[in-house]
Parts: sequence; structure tokens; C-alpha cells
Amino acid sequence: MPREAPYLAVADVLRARILAGEWEVGARLPSRARLAEEYGVGRNVVQRAVDRLVVDGLLEGRAGSGTYVRSPRERLRLVRSRHRERTSGRPHSADTREQGRADSWDTDSRVGVPAPEGIAERLDLAPGDLCVTTRYEFLAGGQPVQLSESWEPLALTDGTAVVLPEAGRLAGKGVVERMGSLGIVVETVVEVPRPARATRTQANLLGISPGDLVLQIERTMYDADRRPVETADMVIPDRYREVVYEFGVDRPFSVPPRG
Repeated sequence: MPREAPYLAVADVLRARILAGEWEVGARLPSRARLAEEYGVGRNVVQRAVDRLVVDGLLEGRAGSGTYVRSPRERLRLVRSRHRERTSGRPHSADTREQGRADSWDTDSRVGVPAPEGIAERLDLAPGDLCVTTRYEFLAGGQPVQLSESWEPLALTDGTAVVLPEAGRLAGKGVVERMGSLGIVVETVVEVPRPARATRTQANLLGISPGDLVLQIERTMYDADRRPVETADMVIPDRYREVVYEFGVDRPFSVPPRG
């Protein structure tokens, strides 16, 4: 059997000491250097062990201050389902099984924004092509729970009643319904989740600390011809939410019995 990685062994010891009450909730852990010396390992090993306990919800880092024992908290569940995304396409789409569903949101839309290189590549545009961009800040019970920045090619909606996602007769109805009103059928949604650390701007908006763990989801929607019609970057704080992906299972084709 392979020997357990050193950082996992250190994480297990620290976890045991925390659960035993050696450090109370809100207490500051010893420095990385002191822990490294105590366990006879490198500081990078201690850092990975601490990061593991941050992910597990036992510790939290505070910029410029150190690492502290975190008070127990319930992480709200955000369910990502291909079925719900296909029917609504809204960045905060969910059903009644989702806890902490966004009940309000602030938005800021701008028309005629040149697409940055990365966004242009995702939308199959030339850098500088004009887009409609909308920034969302989603709230649940007054608590910020998600950020999102959406980009749509202006050429698709220019001069129509749905050029602004949160204005007009289809305000707030989502990408699928708005594009459908123009005869554009959204057929595929691709999401790429990546763990990251909150920037100072993100932290200020979400009420967390810079460097806290977040989940970044890069989402792109395609029409029936595989043309990108919208792309968005979502930021979800790990402290408040866990993200669950739900997929339907295609039933195999059954051949009726002979005879």
C-alpha cells in the first residue's frame, strides 16, 4: 500500500487537534513556520494541509492576519441541472430542491462593449466585436451568494426588444427564452468549473475575504448550429454554497422480444 502523502498526514493531525478543542472557534493557528518545525516537514507541506482543512470548512484564512478555526456553518446547496438549464437558461435557475435560492439580484447592462480576446474566442468573434455585457449580483435573504458576468454578441439582438436581458417584455426571462423570441434555438450548455481564490473586488461584493475559496464556472450557450450565443463567468463563494451537478440518464434503446 502506498504511504499517505505527508500533507494529508499533517492535515489529519491538525483536524484531530481542532475537533478535540485544542483551538477554539475563532482561535488563530500557529504560524506555518512553527507548525513545520513541530511536525518536521516543509512549509509547503503545512500550507497544503491547511488548504485541505480550509476546503473541508474547518479553517478560514484572513488576508494579512493568519488562519483561524472557522465556526460551523451550513453550506447552501446549488443544484446545476441540464434539464433546468435547457428550460430556463437563467444564471440563477433552480427548482424547489435548491437551498438558498437567489430571491433578488442587482444588474448592470452595457451595450456596445468591445469583446476582450478571451470572450471573443469563446463567442467565436473577432477581438473588439461589439457585445452586450451584464453583471449580476445575486442575493439570498440579503446575503450575496453569487456573481455573474454575461456576454452576448450584439449582432444577435441589436435593434430588437430583447437587447437588454433585464429590460423589456422578456426582462429576466433568461437567455433561452429571449433568444427563442428571435427564432434562435438554444440547444447546448457547456460549463467548465474551476476552483479559485477570490480577488479583492469579488471578496468585497460577496462579503468574504480576499483569497477565500470560490468556484468559478465558465458557461457558454450554443444554438442548434453550434453557434455561441452567450457566455458567462459565475463566481460562487465556497463558504456559503456547495455546487451539485445533476444529469439525467439516457435510457438504452430496447428491442421488443421476438415471438
